[in-house]
Amino acid sequence: MPAHSNLKPVLTAAEINALMATIFPQLNDQFTFYEALEVFPGGCVVRLNADERHLRPGGTVSGSALFTLADIGGYVCVLSHAGPDALSVTTSLNINFVRKAESGLIDGHCRILKLGKSLMVFDIDIVAGPEGHTVAHATGTYSIPPKRIDGVVK
Repeated sequence: MPAHSNLKPVLTAAEINALMATIFPQLNDQFTFYEALEVFPGGCVVRLNADERHLRPGGTVSGSALFTLADIGGYVCVLSHAGPDALSVTTSLNINFVRKAESGLIDGHCRILKLGKSLMVFDIDIVAGPEGHTVAHATGTYSIPPKRIDGVVK
C-alpha cells in the first residue's frame, strides 16, 4: 500500500536532521548513525549506519538498534508532517524481526497510515543487505501535542 500522497510535509529531510541534532543530540553523539534520507508526502526514509557498536554476538545488528530505527522513522514522519513539536511521543510500537541484519546500511521505509489531530499511525519496513530484504517490520503510534497559540491550547 502506498503512502498517502495527499499529506504534505512541512519539513525536509535536511531540516529534520538539523532539528534532531538540536532536540535529540544524544542520538548520534559523535557519529551520524541515524538519519533522515528523504521526506515525501505521507512518509519518509530513514537510515541506520550500523557498525560494530550495534552488533551483538554472532555479528547480528541488535534488536534494540533496529527498534530505534523504527521509532526514529515514526518521529521523522510526525515531525515532518504534523510540525516540528519536539514533544510528540511514541505511544506504541510493535516490531517483528524477520531475518538477521548485518552491519552496514539499513534503511527504514516509513509510511503514515493515519494522521489525525492528536495521533499518527505508521508502519515501517526495515531493509538491509545487497538484496534489500526485509529484516524487520514495525507499526506504531505517535501522540501529537495540542497546538498552542499564546499559551492557549487550540
